[in-house]
Amino acid sequence: MSWHWWVVAAFVLGGLEVFTLDLVFGTLVVAALAGAVASAAGLGFPGQALVVAATAVLMLAVVRPLLVRRLKVEGALVPSGTAAHVGRPARVLAEVTELGGRVKLAGEEWSARSAAPGRAFAAGEPVRVVAIDGATAVVDAPPAAPPGGSSGAPPAASTPPEP
Repeated sequence: MSWHWWVVAAFVLGGLEVFTLDLVFGTLVVAALAGAVASAAGLGFPGQALVVAATAVLMLAVVRPLLVRRLKVEGALVPSGTAAHVGRPARVLAEVTELGGRVKLAGEEWSARSAAPGRAFAAGEPVRVVAIDGATAVVDAPPAAPPGGSSGAPPAASTPPEP
């Protein structure tokens, strides 16, 4: 088999890898290129097939697991979307009770409700988001500042001061 066909196979497998991104077809690209090298070196089809098979097994059994482990995300993922708002400070725009209200959170106006039954927050009061329920921020009082000022810990992700 001509080495050209192995290169064509490598391109096709590479195209499939672009759509799957699981590194299986990527390892087969290397095997097809090894077949092209074997063909260019003068091996017949049985020899080329053995080279391709051995390279594919080696790549799938040894190299791919190493690459997957290396590319795997370690540690906690960074929250995004509404989950990123939990723990952030907000400012009450319209009185917040357990039934509803409005807060300014991350520069946007959100519907809000108090986390504690019977607890109300007046307009202008600072609050902390404890949960997001649909499009409603569930808020509670911010944690009290430790005596003597800062705790020395870096501040949590916060929003710029609200006007």
